Amino acid sequence: MNAPIIYIRSANGYKYKPDSPAFELPGLWFNESELYALLATNQLLESVQPGLLSPYIGPLKVRIKNLLEQSGHQSEKVTSRIRLQTAAQRKVDPTIFGCVTDSLLNSRCLHIEYHGRQRGTKTSRLVHPYQLIHYRDNWYLVGFCEQAKDYRYFSLDRIYKTQIQQKNVHQYEEQNLAQYINASFGIFSGEATNWAVLRFTSQRAQWVADESWHPDQIGRWFEDEYELQVPYSDERELLMEILKYGPDVEVITPEELRNMVSKKLHLANQKYHKVEDK
Repeated sequence: MNAPIIYIRSANGYKYKPDSPAFELPGLWFNESELYALLATNQLLESVQPGLLSPYIGPLKVRIKNLLEQSGHQSEKVTSRIRLQTAAQRKVDPTIFGCVTDSLLNSRCLHIEYHGRQRGTKTSRLVHPYQLIHYRDNWYLVGFCEQAKDYRYFSLDRIYKTQIQQKNVHQYEEQNLAQYINASFGIFSGEATNWAVLRFTSQRAQWVADESWHPDQIGRWFEDEYELQVPYSDERELLMEILKYGPDVEVITPEELRNMVSKKLHLANQKYHKVEDK
């Protein structure tokens, strides 16, 4: 650790040099693999939300690199060999992110200006923040909205203004919040109102059978095809998930969802036929 110590023969021990600069041994001790793991964790966090922890762990990262180099190892192994590839990640203002996490961890209500995509209008909300969820490369705040008088999801990239209030958040039942978050498929939560029954071809079955779409899903094999049943309350995200499999999946029930998928595929097919006609 390059501590400024000297040997005292008469005492058969060591002490710090009286005229040396201030020195402090590290509070935590790590072996080589643990140091690599810390650097890897930092890189993963930076990929999830760039710049979130840089001001706080930047000095620590420098010390870790120095420790590795002193032991004859290279910190660049982590940055060059471990990578988290994101897709369709939406940019979140670091100031907004910091304010949301501050209110969340300190149990303070949060006033937000929110512009939801579905309605296309800006609204002012007073939110009791309960959880921050990273879902499919994007961040969502889950809390109780006083305007809606219910739990709501808020996409952080659609929050334009934040102000922490002095008001403490309402206490909530863990079971009720978990039920809201996990009751149905995808980010559009709430109590499930339907079950989708999907039948996958043999080409896709071997992958889908190993995937977790929902904690309460039901899966079974029909010879070389795979049937997956998932609960949902809002068909928007489920519809997109089904359409990405194209001809390798069929909606068995409900009829309403089956018709939606059929209509979307028909409209897509028409676009390609228009290109061919030209």
